[in-house]
Amino acid sequence: MPLLTIHHKTEYRYNRPVAFGEHRIMLRPRDGHDLRVLDSRLEISPEPMSLHWIHDVFGNSVAIANFDERADALFFDWHVTVEHNPVEEFALTPDDPAYFYPFVYDDEEFPDLVQYITPQYTDPDGEIAEWARGFLDEDAPTPTFKILSGMTHGIRKQFKYRKRHELGTQHPLDTLQSGTGTCRDYALFMIEALRQLGIAARFVSGYIFVPEDIEQRHVGGGSTHAWVQVYLPSAGWIEFDPTNGIVGTRDLIRVAVARDPRQAIPLHGVYIGSGDAFEAMDVNIKVVSDDQEMEAEVL
Repeated sequence: MPLLTIHHKTEYRYNRPVAFGEHRIMLRPRDGHDLRVLDSRLEISPEPMSLHWIHDVFGNSVAIANFDERADALFFDWHVTVEHNPVEEFALTPDDPAYFYPFVYDDEEFPDLVQYITPQYTDPDGEIAEWARGFLDEDAPTPTFKILSGMTHGIRKQFKYRKRHELGTQHPLDTLQSGTGTCRDYALFMIEALRQLGIAARFVSGYIFVPEDIEQRHVGGGSTHAWVQVYLPSAGWIEFDPTNGIVGTRDLIRVAVARDPRQAIPLHGVYIGSGDAFEAMDVNIKVVSDDQEMEAEVL
């Protein structure tokens, strides 16, 4: 079984000692059919007064740290090893209820999916809806996979990936109108486009493994990554990465799922002190395979 090791280190630096409020850490991968956590270790400095784990409303694993010590630096150092068995690209048959769009969700499932179907961001002139309808066949039902695959690869080809230093995720209309964005921006835009079509979609935060032997390296390595899950009757939640054109979970390590990106922030908290006390934040993320680690040891 392929093993992947993730090392995620975040350091906050201040020009004088400050106090720290509660910090929420959402870094532990979600166990599933394709992913199993084998080993994990979280080191925090200064050592928190208390550290406890909960599952949030989406079932994500969250660590909550509280501090009673002042310091001029705060470190979070996370190591985890997972067994990763990528799910192959799914294939619907004409007998599946969601083979063609439009389709109908089951009455029993719909109440639980309604928040993932309802658009969460404004589209006053229907620009996002118009973009989404561009993937439908005229005057005939459209194969659902054609829509999902078309959007996944369409965003990758039409938009220009760029890193942003501003906090948060930009409005989907900004992504569409500027034609640029980060992986989080791409994911949110695709989610809102699907919701305009009445298709249930949610946000996924995690990591991406970048194999050294692929012809074109994935975008998003060296930082946290984001993509999309779509719910289809009889198929369940299926993964789509519009940043890299990936369908399925190949090279994707899922950490958190949420209705909105603001609910899946990897690490956030507050410090108590003057506004000019903060100096810098450094984040270093590495995702390596067991083969790469063995090679590094040999060298």
